[in-house]
Amino acid sequence: MKFTKMHGCGNDYVYINGFTEHIPAEEKPALVRRISDRHFGIGSDGAIFINPSEDADFEMEMYNGDGSRAEMCGNGIRCVGKYVYDKGLTDKTRFSVISGGQIKYLDLTIENGKAKYIRVNMGSPILEAEAIPVNWNKEKVINETLSVEKLNKDYKITCVSMGNPHAVVFLDEVKDLPLEQMGPYFENHSAFPKRINTEFVKVIDSKHVEMRVWERGSGETLACGTGCCATAVACVLNGLTEEAITVKVLGGELQIAWDREENTVWMTGPAETVFEGEIDI
Repeated sequence: MKFTKMHGCGNDYVYINGFTEHIPAEEKPALVRRISDRHFGIGSDGAIFINPSEDADFEMEMYNGDGSRAEMCGNGIRCVGKYVYDKGLTDKTRFSVISGGQIKYLDLTIENGKAKYIRVNMGSPILEAEAIPVNWNKEKVINETLSVEKLNKDYKITCVSMGNPHAVVFLDEVKDLPLEQMGPYFENHSAFPKRINTEFVKVIDSKHVEMRVWERGSGETLACGTGCCATAVACVLNGLTEEAITVKVLGGELQIAWDREENTVWMTGPAETVFEGEIDI
């Protein structure tokens, strides 16, 4: 099977051309677990199949590193945009990608014949607890207290879905957090029936924040595009920043803007090809 390794701000996935590589659906979870392994496989946060679609220009079929399906990935969809343009699957610089039933629109900035930066209309944030989903006794979860019993601590969380569920936690410092210990207790908390992606955020000023993320099914990653979008929304909801901010993650920076008048979140950032190869399956 031929593949391409790509990353967006260090959030790395193995990309597979579903137009030419035909893997049976029942075999994909085990295949993804194998190729995502950083010791015995290619090494990645998961795998993304780029498929034909009747509803959009392309379909993004995304899997976490543990083989579970995911609905959306902001860094992943930017890499899909670069892949299809650089590989000549399209000559358009504006096109649509569907993932988990959600259609997103991408605008590409081209440099030297290659896609360099990708701006994505990530749609409207979902704030209703039931739709995120979060088991909560209020319609919305904004600056609410979550008791994490195994850590013997309470945290203030704001929950947002950007097509996948996020809990944003604001802290005074995030650099030295033991996420390997903390992350699983948030991910698998009973409040989150479909598990949760958790963003730990330090507000630097009204236009800049620093974020670390624990992704369900993958662990800590160097970036999370939808997580950055959820963070920007949570910052505004809590009166902490302006609507357009720079989110600094371990792998780089993303520009996020929540247009509240249109209720649309825009994400702009880079996408990079690391290498290509072929693996026996």
